[in-house]
Amino acid sequence: MVTYDPRGIGHSTREDPTQDITPGQQADDVHRLLSALGGSPADIFGSSGGAVVGLALVTAHPADVRTLVAHEPPVIDLLPDRDQVRAQIQDVYDTYQTDGLHQAMPKFMAHAGLGDPPGQQPGAPAWQPTPEQVATMRAAAEVFLAHLLRPTTSYRPDLEALRAATPRVVVAVGATSKGQLAHRSALALAGRLGPPAVEFPGDHAGFVTMPDQCAQLLDQLLTHPT
Repeated sequence: MVTYDPRGIGHSTREDPTQDITPGQQADDVHRLLSALGGSPADIFGSSGGAVVGLALVTAHPADVRTLVAHEPPVIDLLPDRDQVRAQIQDVYDTYQTDGLHQAMPKFMAHAGLGDPPGQQPGAPAWQPTPEQVATMRAAAEVFLAHLLRPTTSYRPDLEALRAATPRVVVAVGATSKGQLAHRSALALAGRLGPPAVEFPGDHAGFVTMPDQCAQLLDQLLTHPT
């Protein structure tokens, strides 16, 4: 199993930090990573923006993927209220540019229908991030608002290519995220691609707060395809 830091996030750098980061660029990054590891075709789980990258990867490099589980991709172009949602996303970006991270992030969370950040499982020891970890999370949030939010949510999935692609595409939603932006867009995508979306435990971040339950379902999807 391999995880990685997308370009501009964590330990992954980029040549021009002023440029936006598109799903297509990130899909090419994953393609190069898989080529270097020699692991194609791979089973891929991506959530939120990572699910959008997975859709772009299946479209551009279908031979790289055996199964994509796309958990709540925010493909807002498929929504009937897409124009309103686009205006909300632009408002978040404008707020970030004028007022900074601490004003823009709560507005994003509200527009997306998200509550507080994912909590910990009952009985788990409290996580106290180090100053370095706090700085890393802040830097990631800055890149997200400045260079990832708009390109990710403006991505238009190539439905015809996805239907014709050899890889199996499984659209997933959270059991407790009904009505939220990414849940709605995931249902819209599943409705266009078929079959119906698979329901994962938890909400938009269920794989963080309920990892064991989500891992069991993911294992079933990957090893016992229907």
